[in-house]
Amino acid sequence: MDTDKKRYYVSVSHQLIQDVPNDSAEYEVLMTETEVSTLRDLLEKLAKEDEYAFKRTFVPFKSADHDEAADEYNDKLIDVYAYLHEIGDETTRRTIEDMNILGKMLNTDYHDKGYEGSPLNK
Repeated sequence: MDTDKKRYYVSVSHQLIQDVPNDSAEYEVLMTETEVSTLRDLLEKLAKEDEYAFKRTFVPFKSADHDEAADEYNDKLIDVYAYLHEIGDETTRRTIEDMNILGKMLNTDYHDKGYEGSPLNK
């Protein structure tokens, strides 16, 4: 069974999980190999959405804050922070809570329609 936890240093902004401390690490987390694998999968999904959202930035007349690509990226980012919050220690949980990112990203203040039928939407 995969119960042995090891210390890892995680950077969401650089999408890195390392077992040695570094300047870019935002979180220090104890994880099992299964948890590392799950987090790695979440970061890979985030990277794919980031790439797609970047490609969408060049579409003229399309506001990024009403774009499905940005919404998908935000969803994946929430998944990463929610998972870190779930598996993290008290310091990690408090840091993520202090960012107020989970509630803020889940409860946006706009619900405008737009851009339906765009050939570049997923």
